[in-house]
Amino acid sequence: MSMGHSPRGDGTYDLVVIGGGSAGLTAARTAGRLGARTLLAERDRLGGDCLWTGCVPSKALLHVAAGVQAARGVGRYGLRAPDGPADLAAAMAHVKQAIGAIEPHDSAESLEPFGVEVAHGDARFTGPRTVRAGEREVAFRYAVIATGSAPSLVPVPGLAEAEPLTSDSVWGLTELPERLVVLGGGPIGCELGQAFARLGSQVSLVEAADRLLPREEPRASALVRARLEAEGITVRTDYRAEKVDGGAVHGPGAPLAYDALLAVTGRRANTTGLGLETAGVELTERGDIRTNARLRTANPRVFAAGDVTGRSAFTHLGGVQGASAVTEALLGVPRRIDYDAVPWVTYTDPEVARVGLTSAEGDRTLTLEHDRVDRAVADGRTDGFTCLVLDKRGRIAGATVVAPRAGETIAHLATAVRLGWTPSHYAKTVHPYPGYTDGPWHAAHTGVYERLAAHRTLTGAVLDLRRKVRP
Repeated sequence: MSMGHSPRGDGTYDLVVIGGGSAGLTAARTAGRLGARTLLAERDRLGGDCLWTGCVPSKALLHVAAGVQAARGVGRYGLRAPDGPADLAAAMAHVKQAIGAIEPHDSAESLEPFGVEVAHGDARFTGPRTVRAGEREVAFRYAVIATGSAPSLVPVPGLAEAEPLTSDSVWGLTELPERLVVLGGGPIGCELGQAFARLGSQVSLVEAADRLLPREEPRASALVRARLEAEGITVRTDYRAEKVDGGAVHGPGAPLAYDALLAVTGRRANTTGLGLETAGVELTERGDIRTNARLRTANPRVFAAGDVTGRSAFTHLGGVQGASAVTEALLGVPRRIDYDAVPWVTYTDPEVARVGLTSAEGDRTLTLEHDRVDRAVADGRTDGFTCLVLDKRGRIAGATVVAPRAGETIAHLATAVRLGWTPSHYAKTVHPYPGYTDGPWHAAHTGVYERLAAHRTLTGAVLDLRRKVRP
């Protein structure tokens, strides 16, 4: 049953959304809930990168790889451990099953209850307030561009000619490559590199920066590298690929021969063919759509959300941006996004979860080693840590957690950052025991204990007085 809307007599749409990924779908649903006449244009498949080539398939593959890794380790418990490579076709079948289970939630049919129409085909602006969507030209009061991004190759001689796999195309593999070289040691490279190594590939992971995961705490980067190397992955940092030729990547040291080459070295905004000049929408020097703090473009009737803005590289943030752009456009209600409190997770094993400032950016830190987290001890996973970053006023302004399921742990810390909690505020919330959330909880308590120690004279005087009054 449609939620209903009040169509304009002239056929103008209240909102046209271009792009059916996370940002676009959220924008369209939000507009539909508000009763707006909404059209969503998508040239390919609804669901975007997250469903088809990003979050969903990668986490499904990581799940399979984790199961394989666990099976290989059962020898320590007196069971016969399997050996040899896993069946990639079976692993990919699980990936497709996961996609298939989620696809209906992003389908055109799922938008019908919100009164959202879907136009399949290319979309192109034909004027400041008109767009050709599929086979027809329509007018709009407002528009949201949410066309996402695509993999981008670094300019290495021979790389493009080698036609490497990307995070988009790797899902077409049906046989496990014996030797896999991964160009790029960011989150995607580390995740997929570990997954394929666990499935049985000989993986070489190279990164141009001096460490993996360059945006994370140096200690987190070192811990992930140690785990990857312990699982048999060859890791090379400070590695500048000079050329790709003859089935090998050439750079410092011996050539890295491969049976499959995976390039995950960056992404670029999808803006080609949108007719942005016609709509008066400007691009940044990087090629992203230029927006102000409220996601409005140079055309006040056109907003942008998600990867295409260069402000978001995460599905969860793209969705928030999509909803924010719609409420600003249709209702005139600004919804400020606190980018300082947006968490993100690298889903390696262990996971690396981060929000806000790093230790180098803050005033001081509270760090807890996970050999003091009883759940980590029980699981035999004491290699992680929790780091709370405090600002000059003693508020939690950032955090890093390295542990299994760190992505779940970081959510509460993101709330602490957004609300400006002190460690004592955070410590007041009772956490379940035993869990990895004990890490940030006990780290917060160390801050409380430090404050008590700093006021030892005062507390001692109070105790002496209490002893005299109530001996």
